[in-house]
Amino acid sequence: MAESKSANRQAARPRGIVTRYGERYALLIAWLLVAVLVAVAIPGIFLRTDTLQTIFGTQSVLLVLALGLLFPLLTGLFDLSIASVLTLSAMTVALLNAQHGVPLPLAVLAGLGVGLVVGAINALLIVVFDLDSFIVTLGTSTLLLGVVQLVSQGQTVSGVDPTLTRFVTSIRVAFISLSFWGALLLCVVVWVLLTRTPLGRRLLVVGRNPEVARLSGLNTRRLRAGALIACSLLASLAGAVSVGTQGGADPTSGAAFLLPAFAAVYLGATAVTPGRFNVWGTFTAVYFLVTGITGLQLLGVPNFVQQLFYGGALVIAVGLSRLARRRSVRPTS
Repeated sequence: MAESKSANRQAARPRGIVTRYGERYALLIAWLLVAVLVAVAIPGIFLRTDTLQTIFGTQSVLLVLALGLLFPLLTGLFDLSIASVLTLSAMTVALLNAQHGVPLPLAVLAGLGVGLVVGAINALLIVVFDLDSFIVTLGTSTLLLGVVQLVSQGQTVSGVDPTLTRFVTSIRVAFISLSFWGALLLCVVVWVLLTRTPLGRRLLVVGRNPEVARLSGLNTRRLRAGALIACSLLASLAGAVSVGTQGGADPTSGAAFLLPAFAAVYLGATAVTPGRFNVWGTFTAVYFLVTGITGLQLLGVPNFVQQLFYGGALVIAVGLSRLARRRSVRPTS
């Protein structure tokens, strides 16, 4: 009997390895398949250097925003205010620099300060007053959009110091803009923080079971407050990068990033480390989504199909992420 069980384990082991690696890299394979399908559908257009520059060089805003979203989601909280923080930060930088003559570095610091303040307010309401994160950040988001409309009079603000645009989009390394490499470096920093430090492990424990974390001596309130502030800070950084990408600030541009950011983070939780929100899964998901959208644009499909793509990806990603999480916590026999 013992020999039979041992033989069965030996037979099952290769299949387990295939399944495990299949789960980890399925999204990467799907990304490559989408790229191949689009390249075959529109030969001579998709695989051009300028198309690849667009895919990799213009999505640093979305990648930075999605990285910030990892922090509250890891601790079991939502932050729906990220897109509004991005917009308000961008508008702050543009207004201060273009209309009030504030030097660019100070204007960018003021934009980052917006993120810190909003993150602290969210943390106060959610952690100290124990209010629901979904409702609080939904309200904060609406409030911030009102502030943006007030200070901008609903108008796009342009005329920002072109140094920011040159730094974000014009300087290129290996034909890709510097903003991509900066976002990639940020990925490495966040990955190290979340997977190679005690802080990352504590955030994960808080997200998995706050009560167990509290009984283990962790300061769950401080960890959750820090996660919300870090999220808002990175959202405001994404706002500053968006000013460099567009050369100004649009009072409505941030809303377009909310759904893709959530889709990328949830879809990323099905890859690399299935069942856990993670940096490299998010990175892969961002460029999987962008490749799909770019392909649809090149094929000339109507804009509503792009919304269907993002919305469908989010719904599927949430389902797959939940399934992957259940599999990851299932006890082994």
